[in-house]
This record gives sequence, C-alpha cells and structure tokens, in this order.
Amino acid sequence: MRPVITFLTDFGPAAPAVCRGVMFGISPDANVIDINHQVPRYSIRSGSRSLAFALQYMPVGVHVAVVDPGVGTERLPVGLKVERGDVLIGPDNGLLMAAADSLGGVVEARVLENRELMLPVITSSFHGRDLFSPIAAHLANGVPFERVGPTMSIDDLVRLPEIRPTVGEGVLDTSIVSILIFGNVTLAGTPDDLSAAIGELAPGRSLVIDFPAFDGAGPIQERTIWERTFGRVPVGSSLLMSDSEGQLSLADNQGDAARRLGLALDRPARIRAA
Repeated sequence: MRPVITFLTDFGPAAPAVCRGVMFGISPDANVIDINHQVPRYSIRSGSRSLAFALQYMPVGVHVAVVDPGVGTERLPVGLKVERGDVLIGPDNGLLMAAADSLGGVVEARVLENRELMLPVITSSFHGRDLFSPIAAHLANGVPFERVGPTMSIDDLVRLPEIRPTVGEGVLDTSIVSILIFGNVTLAGTPDDLSAAIGELAPGRSLVIDFPAFDGAGPIQERTIWERTFGRVPVGSSLLMSDSEGQLSLADNQGDAARRLGLALDRPARIRAA
C-alpha cells in the first residue's frame, strides 16, 4: 500500500502546496490527504478539534499538523507515536494531544532534532516546510521513528486546558469551543449535561442561550428550540442540537449562526429553559 501522510494547518490556500511539494520530493509514492488548511489563524484549540475529529477515520500513517503561533521560540517540535501505530508530527503546544488520545494515546514521544531528516536551511517562521514536512515524508518512506531525535517524557507534553460545562439548578454554564465553516457553534457539553440541568430535551422545547459581555462585545440573547436536525426548523431559524460528535451545537438552518450573532471562540454561554 502507498504510505499515508495526512496534513492539517492554518496556512490557507498557498503554503500547504509548498509543503506537499517537499513531501513528494522525498516520498513520491506517498498518499497525502489534506484534512483542513482553513483552521482559524493561530487557533490551536480549533486545530486540535479538527484533527481529533478526522484522524480516527484515517488509515494508519504519519499525520502532520501545524497551527503554531510559537514557531521559532522555545516550544519543541515533536513526534508522537500512538497505540494504533501512527506517528503525529507537529509543535508541542497542545495541538496533537486530543488526536493522539483518540488513537489510543501516546506510547512514545521524541523531540525532532535530526537535521539529516530536515531541509538544509531551517527558517524561524516556516517549520511546516523546513522541518515537519520532510520528517513526515522520511517516516512515510520507512525511516525508523527512533531516528527523529531523543525521547522526552510523555508527561511533559503540553495539553490544552479542558473546557467542561457546569450543571446548575435550571441552567447549564458552558462556552464556545469551536466554530465550524458553516457557522455552527459548538458548545462544551453534551445533551446529557443539558438535560441534567433543565430536564428532558423534547423536540421543539423552547430554550434561551445568554452570551454575557465578552472581549469588548456586549451581551447577546438567543431564543431557540431543541431539535434533532437542521431541516426540522424553517430556513433561517436557529436550533440547538447534538452534532456529529455528540456535542451541543447552536446552528441556523442554511445560515451562519456565528456570523449573525457575532460569536467567537471561548465566549461563555448559559443555556436555560424559556
């Protein structure tokens, strides 16, 4: 079988092609699968969620992810070998860990230090091209993982703080953890969390979501309903639902809820019955 390299960045349309060129120059038989290059700029948490969502459906291979606002600083470039047999390549800033957990967890971590596996010149601002892509391609060619660099403690790997909802008396306090390309707003928590706070989530039940003032923006209140899927509400209307990962999601049917309401990542929210 052709070796598999998957690829996720916040680079936009042009720079990923350069990285793919580097990969193919080293491993011309590689099957490079682009996961997402439209991760919101610098949003490690969004990149982490997108990577974890995708990798569980990908073949075993080498997985490159680069959302790296700390590029060129003391943050480490790392390779993570996971229980399933894959290797994840990217910065040690929390980006890789949720995906690694979804593949059985990290069994070996190494700092990427072997200059023989990198491009001849390593710039301070484009490690995706100079470091991560060539190392991934060499691994896809069968270079042993041990050659990338020395081991490091798995316990020392950076993890993003976990965001959890708080179940209160008649309210669920949560926050925005992701905004998808269609403008659907993912909130921390599951339908079970919400039903524990407000009772049974019958289709059509009226709800209120309060977004308090945040980062210079004023408070927002959204009146919506609980439903199973988009087509259960009129076009342009909103609903709160369980998304494909079992998380709470505020969406507009054929619309962009995040843009309409002016919502952004990390904004707190409180959900209650109407």
